[in-house]
Amino acid sequence: MATQNAETGKKRLILNAFVEMCSGHQSPGLWRHPDDQSSRFTDVDHWVELAKLLEDAKFHGIFIADVLGGYDVYKKSLEPAITSGAQWPVHEPLSVVPAMAAATKSIGFGVTVSTTYEQPYHLARRLSTVDHLTKGRLGWNIVTSYLDSAARNLGRAEQPAHDDRYAQAEEYMRIMYKLFQSSWRDDAVQLNRQTGVYTDPTLVREIDHRGKYFTVPGPHIVAPSPQRTPLLLQAGTSRAGKQFAAQHAEAIFVSAHAPAVCAKNITEIRELAKTQYGRDPRSIKVLALVTPILGRTEEEAQAKLADYRKYASHEGALALFGGWTGIDLNQYGDEEELRHVESNAVKSTVDAYARFSPHNSKWTKHTVAEHVSIGGNGPIFVGTAEQVADGLEAWVKEADVDGFNFAYALFPQSFKDIIELLLPELRKRGLFWDDYAVPDGTYRENFYGQVGQKSPPEEHVAAQFHWKAGVPASEHSIPE
Repeated sequence: MATQNAETGKKRLILNAFVEMCSGHQSPGLWRHPDDQSSRFTDVDHWVELAKLLEDAKFHGIFIADVLGGYDVYKKSLEPAITSGAQWPVHEPLSVVPAMAAATKSIGFGVTVSTTYEQPYHLARRLSTVDHLTKGRLGWNIVTSYLDSAARNLGRAEQPAHDDRYAQAEEYMRIMYKLFQSSWRDDAVQLNRQTGVYTDPTLVREIDHRGKYFTVPGPHIVAPSPQRTPLLLQAGTSRAGKQFAAQHAEAIFVSAHAPAVCAKNITEIRELAKTQYGRDPRSIKVLALVTPILGRTEEEAQAKLADYRKYASHEGALALFGGWTGIDLNQYGDEEELRHVESNAVKSTVDAYARFSPHNSKWTKHTVAEHVSIGGNGPIFVGTAEQVADGLEAWVKEADVDGFNFAYALFPQSFKDIIELLLPELRKRGLFWDDYAVPDGTYRENFYGQVGQKSPPEEHVAAQFHWKAGVPASEHSIPE
């Protein structure tokens, strides 16, 4: 796998833009800035322009986050999120991908879709359809959801318990592999005008899945797409999340304020992948959330940050924080030191922030809000291209990450700054490619830098489900 620069021995970074179909995303309130266009997210041209901009710069992909409910923990109300526009309103992301793909040739599209609230047969149909329409440039960020507000609107009183969500997700993935990989043989579609056979019925079969959570007889209603299974992305480093990632993830998305926070989790996931699932631990790529704020001088970058802070919404930040952590900071006074409160959850969360921001001696809810109001739950790198590149290299060295999901402060100006200032510095250091490894290729081919690697690698669990061309049905049983 072409993951290193042969001349320097350094990793070639995988770079994605991190966005959501909403205003501001990780920087609530910045939609108010006169140079921000994130509120145009309802316009398809907004997304097409972004895809073309990023493909010209040779970004690997566009990583589109999603949530299925509003952030209503803070003040026990949706009102702060609604008023500030903190990931509200938010649109369904898969819909816009074909439009972006039609205007591009090589960039990939990673889309967040939950396994908790949708039948696998239905989702498999939608993902396969979009993989066809993008010529194999779709990635699926597999999540199990975390907001009770989503659960209440999708037929449940509250979300299922954490480990139950992952148990359901595990069965879900087996079904998806059966539908994507085993239901049709590679060469089932004949399109034979002489015989009148469109698809050979002997090369399409039911999967006959009967499990604890789902019954899916099949067969898959969509013919094999270019990748069969979309590139598999995952975010989540709980105990159950690590096991899930070690088996299924081709890329893992992490968000933490410092590399030391996630280094141990990354090591554990790779070790589990090797010892329990027989995978090459280096084949699992880890992408960290960062928000670069760049200037031609350090003073210019710091001035940008000071300008952005004028527009950041503390109410929106506290709404997001509440959704991410389940902690309502509204119950604490404006000047109350959060490291001295009774709640261990609050103490530990704030201590994790404070550990990597020692300049804040007193942590109140407003300190937390300022901390997360730009860049969310990841670090902001402020400075020149050289300084930001140094910061990225430190993450690679200390946490062993393979790339980054770049969030924005301003849309699309943050990405334009990355393209104009940062990418040339990364290329100078041998950290970023000059062009796609496989121009016009699938997301997986460019992700691994390997021509022909359209389906999951042979060592991946999905590969054992693959019904390859020429293999009789009697010689390929569907794994349970």
